[in-house]
Amino acid sequence: MNWAPLNLTVRVGCHITYETSVPTPAFFVLKPRLEGKVLVYQEKLSFGIGLPSYEFQDSYGNITCRSMLMPGRNDIRHDALGAVSSLSDNREGAVDAVPVAQLPTELLRYTLPSRYCDSDKLLNFAWNIFGPIPHGLPRVQAICDWIHTNIEYRFGPGRTDLSASEVIERRYGVCRDFAHVAIALCRAFNLPARYVTGHLPDIAYVDSGVPMDFHGYCEVYLGQEWFTFDPRYNVPRIGRVKVAHGLDAVDGAFGTIYGEAKLTHFEIWAYQVNPEEVSVGDPIDLSKRLDGTPTLRLR
Repeated sequence: MNWAPLNLTVRVGCHITYETSVPTPAFFVLKPRLEGKVLVYQEKLSFGIGLPSYEFQDSYGNITCRSMLMPGRNDIRHDALGAVSSLSDNREGAVDAVPVAQLPTELLRYTLPSRYCDSDKLLNFAWNIFGPIPHGLPRVQAICDWIHTNIEYRFGPGRTDLSASEVIERRYGVCRDFAHVAIALCRAFNLPARYVTGHLPDIAYVDSGVPMDFHGYCEVYLGQEWFTFDPRYNVPRIGRVKVAHGLDAVDGAFGTIYGEAKLTHFEIWAYQVNPEEVSVGDPIDLSKRLDGTPTLRLR
């Protein structure tokens, strides 16, 4: 694992509201993962009138909260301040692909088709386009380049029932769809790939002007380590805060509701701040953000 200084502060969180008429079980994955690339030093999670029965780590290590939505309005709020590195995504050491016979057994599941990453349907497509490209980092980067060039990004909630093969056929989607296509094409070559969801501030990057949202991208196992790839933007970025990873977006859902509940409010924030001016629980004040411009601001 490459060492990186955690010398920037980001504020990430959400305010989500559900309304339901009956008690409804729910699971939420909102807290950043306990990994070395982010140090969360202030955090608050509340469920309004619903109370989480307990917090646990799922089979992928994602921090999951089990709750019960109660009749009426249910406000779920998460707010956190965390330290991240000012260095962008690093690919050093990502050249070699590990042969399947040498993969750790726990990673083999990331080489197989899943609900949204239907690599078995894309074998011919993948080999026809990317077969001549050297295995490992060159092939993964070529896959991301192709997606970034040939799939149109359209802002919005997107369809939750689309598989990678369907996204390739229709040629547009949201960040989740971009990630699913990259993962499926990598798995077509037995490259372990997993879906990641989290926050991505616009640090040293021009604000696109669209409302903030959770961001979906992927990680590919190369050279004995997981490396970040993001075909939506297809350039190294700063300040990612990972919330969850798994086989596909099913494992990265921020909420899983067991019953009928209407999502009536959805607000996400992810921006760089001065830790001396902002605390968890403060009103969301984008006038205090330090990102959204091409210039990296350390303070």
